[in-house]
Amino acid sequence: MNEILSFAGNYWWLVFPLSGVFAVWGKSWSAAGERRHQRRMELYRLKNPALPQAPQQPTGDPAQNRASRERDVRHVERMHDEVDRKWLSYELDAAKLIDYPMMTDVREPLTVAFLRAKREADALRPQEPAGVSSEELAAYRSAVTSFDVAFQVAETEARRVRASGFTTDERLRLDTARKLVTVAVDDAATAAERQTAYRRARRELDGLIVLPDATITSLEKKVAGAIGARPEPSPS
Repeated sequence: MNEILSFAGNYWWLVFPLSGVFAVWGKSWSAAGERRHQRRMELYRLKNPALPQAPQQPTGDPAQNRASRERDVRHVERMHDEVDRKWLSYELDAAKLIDYPMMTDVREPLTVAFLRAKREADALRPQEPAGVSSEELAAYRSAVTSFDVAFQVAETEARRVRASGFTTDERLRLDTARKLVTVAVDDAATAAERQTAYRRARRELDGLIVLPDATITSLEKKVAGAIGARPEPSPS
């Protein structure tokens, strides 16, 4: 210990040149990380040619540029809607969420990442495509692309792991709930059977999966008539 302190006392002046070295190293590491990210994005774009490309620099007639931006905005909106459609195929299907529980597990970083990316893309979606500036279009395009990538990564992982993070008993409960949900939405079942299956499915899922409100609403609509209208709260 004394030798270390002695070295530090005798060579304290090395702190200044070394700090510069570390600063340069840190910047290089950051730049390398950004280049890796850009390469991944470019590879993704090459594999998905339908993605919107980088915006062109505006040239020529301003009216023509505005019309071009509006077309680009509507193209990005269609891409946005397509990713939303893929997510809704999970959010509005309780059976599918039971098969791939990670898609609603907010303890999973990949799930949180795509939900955050969705919020950002939704927030940047223009209300009127005709009045969007080049900067706003670029920001919206980037947000939707990030949403698309984040969703595909989360979906791939969810399909890979399925219910592997649950115990054997928990997987049995999930399987039971999956079968009960199928009965609950089966038009061939009686109202009593559908109502009983729905309630049992909710009990089986309790403590395992938290179904989003939209999922519950969609499920209850499918078994409408068996569940009946919820009672109105009594006035206090």
